[in-house]
Amino acid sequence: MGLVATGVCSMLGASINVVPFMIQRHVPGIGPYVLPAFIFAAIPALLAAFAYSLLATAMPRAGGSYVYASRGLNPYLGFVASFSQWFGLSIVIGVVAYVTIPFLRDIAVAMDWDYLAMILERGIFRVALALALVWLFVWVNIRGASLYEKTVIPLMVLMFVMGGVVIVAGFSFTQIDFTQVIMEKEGRVIAPSMGSEFHLPTFLSAGALLFASFIGFDSIAQAGGEAKNPTTRLPLAIALTILIVGGYYILFTSAVYHAVPWTFVAEEALQKDITAPGLMGYLLPSGLTVVIVAGAAVALINDLPAMLLSVSRLMFAWAEDGIFPKYFTKIHPRFHTPYAAVILSGVMASVGILGSHFAGNFFLGIDIMVTSMMVNFLLMCVTLLTIDKVNPKIASDIKIVENNKIRKALGWAGTLVLAFFLAIHTWKDLSSTAEAWYFHSTPIWLIVMGLASLIFYFKFKELKNKGIDTKSLFEKLP
Repeated sequence: MGLVATGVCSMLGASINVVPFMIQRHVPGIGPYVLPAFIFAAIPALLAAFAYSLLATAMPRAGGSYVYASRGLNPYLGFVASFSQWFGLSIVIGVVAYVTIPFLRDIAVAMDWDYLAMILERGIFRVALALALVWLFVWVNIRGASLYEKTVIPLMVLMFVMGGVVIVAGFSFTQIDFTQVIMEKEGRVIAPSMGSEFHLPTFLSAGALLFASFIGFDSIAQAGGEAKNPTTRLPLAIALTILIVGGYYILFTSAVYHAVPWTFVAEEALQKDITAPGLMGYLLPSGLTVVIVAGAAVALINDLPAMLLSVSRLMFAWAEDGIFPKYFTKIHPRFHTPYAAVILSGVMASVGILGSHFAGNFFLGIDIMVTSMMVNFLLMCVTLLTIDKVNPKIASDIKIVENNKIRKALGWAGTLVLAFFLAIHTWKDLSSTAEAWYFHSTPIWLIVMGLASLIFYFKFKELKNKGIDTKSLFEKLP
């Protein structure tokens, strides 16, 4: 349950309540094809999940993706890919905390707490509360697995129960009901959604962005060193997480677009930030509106502890190998957690909060994460192709899909599909208009890759100067 909750809580959040609707602004012209794009985006995620599951059975260690690539592909590629993953997820932790505050404001509005709602609108209070959320869950992670599980499992259950209200309500109302409510409340006339011309490049761009919704199951692999019976439970938890979250995404998004015309969603998205609770609030009484807004806030909040666990274990694994300062291998004497790595993760997330506030565009953080994770997932699939030659001893420990030909077929399929998605995402990013170059995710990611390369070069050289046999070091599990 703890592993599944880690994956689910990492995957659900802004992805379900914001992205499927704000995508109408970010990818103009996607119109009624959001749900098919969602399903299309699941293909590379499923292939990456296969790669993670197979590699997890042979290398159940903290640091998941870094350990897999550094032992089965190449130490340099393992580090730079996981460094970009760490950077992308750390920034998104800050983005999620920052985006959570407007949901709390909407709860205050629904409860007629106008003064509190006004306070939550102010930038300084929004930033302060977002920082408080991040550091609360830094503390939870430092306190250890017991408190962590007692936090994420109830949050997961609460999120599904409250989100279930949106699903039931969405399929209970029709678009005709919605147009009548809008006419009564605002005097606006809107027509029920009609068909729209399918545009393949737009569809592919939307699929590449919605791929972000399936990022998070990898956090299960990062906790490999703390799982009980990891060779069995890690792949099982990954499979269950993908099935649960995929089914929930499809039901939730279908329900909202069943009740709300996509033309209305697209029009509203161009004018302001919109969310699933904000759209469904037109149809529901105030009491249920509070429930679904609270459910959205819970969905966002439960991202934080799970992603902090994930990124801190990456740093711990680097430091154990000597590719990062040894300080980050420090374990809390009482709680037995890598507290130094958790604290640095909190610092990076705080940078994400400040970046979201001053940039005024949280989608930049999501784009950086998508680029980072696509590269990371791509390298996991490549590792399936190379591990038999690079590290046959570890390859022989893979417990599921032991047939080498099937593993290679899965590896090639994942490599080709993810390379295609990465190309589409990069093209979309570079061809979009932005106020300055640093509002594009690709150059930011390249700068991060350059920084990671410098860190690896100096630390790897330092290991060799100490007389450490680096070949032997990266052939064995930490």
